[in-house]
Amino acid sequence: MDIFRLRQGSTPLLISMPHVGTHLPDALSRRMLPVARTLPDTDWHLERLYDCADALGASVLVATHSRYVVDLNRPPDNANLYPGQDTTGLCPIDTFAKQPLYRMSEEPDEHEVRARVTQYWKPYHAALAAELARLKAAHGTALLWDAHSIASHVPRFFSGRLTDFNLGTADGQSCAPEIGARLLEIAQGRGRPYGGAQRTLQGRLHHAHLRQAGRERAPCSSNSPRSPTWTKRRRSAFARTWRTACVRSCAPCWRAFSATPDETAPGAAPGASAATRC
Repeated sequence: MDIFRLRQGSTPLLISMPHVGTHLPDALSRRMLPVARTLPDTDWHLERLYDCADALGASVLVATHSRYVVDLNRPPDNANLYPGQDTTGLCPIDTFAKQPLYRMSEEPDEHEVRARVTQYWKPYHAALAAELARLKAAHGTALLWDAHSIASHVPRFFSGRLTDFNLGTADGQSCAPEIGARLLEIAQGRGRPYGGAQRTLQGRLHHAHLRQAGRERAPCSSNSPRSPTWTKRRRSAFARTWRTACVRSCAPCWRAFSATPDETAPGAAPGASAATRC
């Protein structure tokens, strides 16, 4: 099975979905406990939620393997993504709810972790870097939107109930300040910023900006991750918010990005063509 799927778009926007994969290799699955095979920490339904990406001309990179194989949103040296806080690692050994994933004595050792990084993590990030380089060469800049979803209550990481829409900039390090400011303005009242943007691409490409967006799961899905129950109205509201955020935040970076007249950002080129609505 391929490690990822990549659809190349025509605008400077790249959407990465590192946690949507559901494949567990048989040899690994046999070493795991039943809870692991239910994949509770998967970012469910993101491809359906972001199905307007093609209309925006965005490139889309989608992981196929479960985050339990290797977490593509963790540094390859397994450094803590949130220093000083509890979190899951590069090759997780427990769920967000601290349920063990592996049978006794079956957890991966350091050698196996390195092998998984080589086999799964590096090809995904090589594809990510190559696509950003292609977009930058074609447009002069690139915007990486790191897409996620999460349960509404995750006490291990966050106190209380998460808001519906959450944005992260790695504490302001992962994108230009004007992009973060525009997105925050749009998201005010709908979400909150947090520091979890993936850090491993920082400084790799000039004019490549990274935003991490987490969609809180409760308003749009049932307790069964395989059975989405969001309404058409809720999905459309999310699509409008996300599309507006992309258009307005990207305006300082490029002028060719299509926008409907009511969504054109301040300073965008006059007469920008209308894109298909999501």
